[in-house]
Amino acid sequence: MAGNSPEVRIKKSLNLNAVVISASWHPEICQSLVDGAVKGFKSAGISTIQHRKVAGSFELPLAAQLAFDSGLDIAVVVGLVLRGETPHFDYVCQGVTSGIMQVSLSRSKPIGFGVLMCDTIEQAKARAGFPDSFEDKGFDSAIAALSILS
Repeated sequence: MAGNSPEVRIKKSLNLNAVVISASWHPEICQSLVDGAVKGFKSAGISTIQHRKVAGSFELPLAAQLAFDSGLDIAVVVGLVLRGETPHFDYVCQGVTSGIMQVSLSRSKPIGFGVLMCDTIEQAKARAGFPDSFEDKGFDSAIAALSILS
């Protein structure tokens, strides 16, 4: 994890079926987040990793619920919500955050939350795991989800 994040030790989880679910807006950012999440899962020895896409971040909670209901064990959701000129940003961010928490709790399965909520595209790129980024929230989200099972 980046910055002053705590070191999290995870056990090998070879028998888990994982999914990374990404929004489709800002594909360069989302793909980098997906790559980071996959790297995180692979670091725990997980080889069965699905990738699913949805239209936008607002659709991530239902996609995670459907993934769990189909038998998957662990998920990471990634996307980017950029602040605009209207309150839409606030409603989408609240809905995604609340929805993901509800799904995780109702299914008793971990979801790594890699949805970036930024004011600028530069802020997103700095957190998306590019070679010049200072954080990799995709990777961090996978490790956070895995830590619950350790």
